[in-house]
Amino acid sequence: MRGLFSLPRLWHAARAVWVGNQVRQGGAQPVRLAQVLEHQGPAYIKLGQMLATRPDIVGESVATALEHLQDRLAPFADAKARALVEQSLGKRLPDIFSVFGPPVAAASIAQVHKATTTEGAEAAVKILRPGIESDFARDLEALGFFARTAEFFSAEARRLRLISLVQTLAASVTLELDLRMEAAAASELYDRTSGDSEFRVPHVDWTRTSGRVLTSEWIDGTPIRDSAALRAAGHDPKKLALTLVRSFLTQALRDGFFHADMHPGNLFVDSQGRLVAVDFGIMGRLDAPMRRFMAGTLAGFLARDYTKVAQLHYDVAFVPLQHDVETFAQALRAIGEPIFGKSARDVSMARLLGQLFETTRRFDMQAQPQLVLLQKTMVVVEGVARGLDPDFDIWEASRPVAERWVTQNLGPEAHLARAAEGFTALGKLAQDLPQLVKNAEELSQMVAEGGVRLHPDTARQIAREQDRRNRPLFIAVITLLALIAGALLWRFYS
Repeated sequence: MRGLFSLPRLWHAARAVWVGNQVRQGGAQPVRLAQVLEHQGPAYIKLGQMLATRPDIVGESVATALEHLQDRLAPFADAKARALVEQSLGKRLPDIFSVFGPPVAAASIAQVHKATTTEGAEAAVKILRPGIESDFARDLEALGFFARTAEFFSAEARRLRLISLVQTLAASVTLELDLRMEAAAASELYDRTSGDSEFRVPHVDWTRTSGRVLTSEWIDGTPIRDSAALRAAGHDPKKLALTLVRSFLTQALRDGFFHADMHPGNLFVDSQGRLVAVDFGIMGRLDAPMRRFMAGTLAGFLARDYTKVAQLHYDVAFVPLQHDVETFAQALRAIGEPIFGKSARDVSMARLLGQLFETTRRFDMQAQPQLVLLQKTMVVVEGVARGLDPDFDIWEASRPVAERWVTQNLGPEAHLARAAEGFTALGKLAQDLPQLVKNAEELSQMVAEGGVRLHPDTARQIAREQDRRNRPLFIAVITLLALIAGALLWRFYS
């Protein structure tokens, strides 16, 4: 029942986005929107962080007002931070850090202090906000009540799988609130990108990391949001826009593991001109079949081969078979053709998102958990890139990464490699065949004797394994709220 008492928070946040004819006219309304989202709690701050990257959708005044939600919220007390570090790491602060400075950044979930280790290395120390778990739990209860109510009354809500999306958010938050999981994500991305010349990740200090404290290498860099400072340091904002998008796509396609919170507060440029990402609480994963689907779709759009793109959707059963492939290809053409040959300034992302949303509804496509966070991150990344280069063309930026991946993974050599994997699997199957036959005979005997009975421990293990396989790792609810907010703002104020 606590979720019922949290509903006013959801209502106030939605009302702040809905009302205000002055949103695109400046004035106090954008500031009021930022204040409302900040006061509603961490889930709503995430929404504001995303909207801040899309002035082309919400307007310059709103985006500017929301920027402080990315890393400039009010910090909690320095004395409390010091006590939390000692409590979490089980040592006196002087035994851990010879210098421990005031907070340098504060966001919805944690704040960061600059420190010097007892060995003399400069470090960034991230500390969870006190009480953040209960704040998120309250927000999740409200969102869960909303999702259940919406699915009860609305077929469209059932198509969007709102309950599943809230469960996705809950699973992701559980991971994000354990800084050891974030440290592991940072470590994995560090290993995967160590050979990249234009993108880098700070390394983790595991000896000074716990569930509520994460210590990593200190980065001296220029914030990517500060175009003037970037130019003064000799960096080319247009080149950085390309690096950002191509690094993100390379992570998604090559590794199937990508940074999924690339707002400007998490991006810096070091003295060597390399893009540096921080804050790895939200990461996305794509399995091999989904990466092939994504790359094929992107390459198909770039080649303007809409029939190929449509067929890919049918091959992975995203579109029900009662819909005609050619008609779906026609709908994709209606989305893709208006984009090509136009300046980025002439392409309305809000209108494009609205058309995509309408197309998925018309063809009964359900939300795909693996792709939702990818799509949300792409929207944010494009927004950051446009901030660096107003004429940025995400299609042309994406082309070399997509074409290279398709050549390496969908070409003849890749087909031969997958065929070899198939023969290996067949050989393993042949080895296991006698045991499989024996298992089948035993199963038939059990059914004949009155049914299959599982030990309770076995049943629980099967349930846990099924839950593990089905649990997506993405913050899809925030994506949905952001797209709805953007669509509403476009509808009423464009």
